[in-house]
Amino acid sequence: MRDKTQTNSAGPGDGLIRAGVVVFFLGAVATMVTVAPLFLGRHPFPTYMFGLSMLMAVGFLIAGAGVLRSVAAGRREARGAGR
Repeated sequence: MRDKTQTNSAGPGDGLIRAGVVVFFLGAVATMVTVAPLFLGRHPFPTYMFGLSMLMAVGFLIAGAGVLRSVAAGRREARGAGR
C-alpha cells in the first residue's frame, strides 16, 4: 500500500519551525555582533542592541510551537486512523 504523504508536502507546524529557525539564527548573529566589541576591546554597542540577542529565545519558542502543532496533528491523525 502506498503512503499518502508525499515527501515534499509540508505538514502542520512546518512553517512555524522554519520561521523559528530563521529568527533563531538572526538572533545568533546579533549576539555575535553585539558581544564581539567586548572581546575586541572596543566600546560596547548601545543597550537596545542586546535586546536583539533575545531573538534567539523568540526563535526557539516559535520553533517549539511548530513542533507542538506537528505533534498535535499527528495525534489527531493517529486517533482518526484507529477507528
